[in-house]
Amino acid sequence: MAGVLFLCAAAVLLLAAGGAVPPPPEEAARMARFVLHNCDWGALATLSAQEGLRGHPFANIFSLSDGPPEPFSGSGVPYLYLTDMEISVKDLEINSNASLTVSLAQTPYCKKHGYDPQNPLCAHIIFCGSIVKVKDSEVGLAKKALFSRHPEMENWPKDHNWFFAKFNITNIWVLDYFGGLKIVTPEEYYSVKP
Repeated sequence: MAGVLFLCAAAVLLLAAGGAVPPPPEEAARMARFVLHNCDWGALATLSAQEGLRGHPFANIFSLSDGPPEPFSGSGVPYLYLTDMEISVKDLEINSNASLTVSLAQTPYCKKHGYDPQNPLCAHIIFCGSIVKVKDSEVGLAKKALFSRHPEMENWPKDHNWFFAKFNITNIWVLDYFGGLKIVTPEEYYSVKP
């Protein structure tokens, strides 16, 4: 029991110090889970519904979380805290399809190793799917996931009618090594731990 507690404590200290070690490139599904779990935000691309941009890609930054920051606590589901006042959410009301990109470039890992954000060794994941409001039964999980990483969200203006949403993943591409993208199915993705 003491050994297990020591290993858990060591893992927490490694993550806190930016020392999280990604899985090997041959484990693409684990890499996708690892990258998402270690990222606090991502670039969400929608098809614009705005006048003058209608039908064009439109990317925006959103805070996200798949669970509290502790190791192995991620669900793999990217949760978001949204308001209908946000320009990308207006796009999603017309067409809920989107893509989401997360990258280890936002963690200390790539800088520590001297990797440029475009270097494949600075892994990034591209998810395609749709944004859906979470059901009442999932609100507690989404709230814990987001507010544990982004505590200020709890104090955002109440009159903005914030709601919890999730990215419903249909396709996953992993770029974590030279030689091109790897395709991971949602079934493979959800069957592994980060």
